[in-house]
Amino acid sequence: MRDDGKRPDGMSLVPWKRGRLLVWDATCVDTLAPSHLPSTSTEAGAAAGRAETMKGRKYASLGEGYMFVPFGVETLGPWGPEARRLLKEIGSRLKEVTRDPRAGSYLAQRISIAIQRGNAASVLGTLPDSGSDLASIFFLV
Repeated sequence: MRDDGKRPDGMSLVPWKRGRLLVWDATCVDTLAPSHLPSTSTEAGAAAGRAETMKGRKYASLGEGYMFVPFGVETLGPWGPEARRLLKEIGSRLKEVTRDPRAGSYLAQRISIAIQRGNAASVLGTLPDSGSDLASIFFLV
């Protein structure tokens, strides 16, 4: 897909819109990282939006046959504008196909749970191995 050998996170198998394939690349940035705090303390989703902008630059060389959408989220929950827009479109298509008005909400919840699991894995990865029976308690992910 790219001339530098890097691959996006996903690509649709059938044309998405106007005959072009949908290509997406997701990123989850730390809301509380020192580099993000000046913007995230004043605007929810600022770090996710900035990550989406950087992803857009990374994939600027994609050909006309592709429609690229960066998908940025933050560890504490906010989504970037492109991620929200794509979720809204996928949600409306899911509602149309399944005739379930909650289909879009279910997808958003699944993505949010995946973020929470990633957060839990990050926190648990910093705990020392105690070698005791408490390890079974911490088996959450």
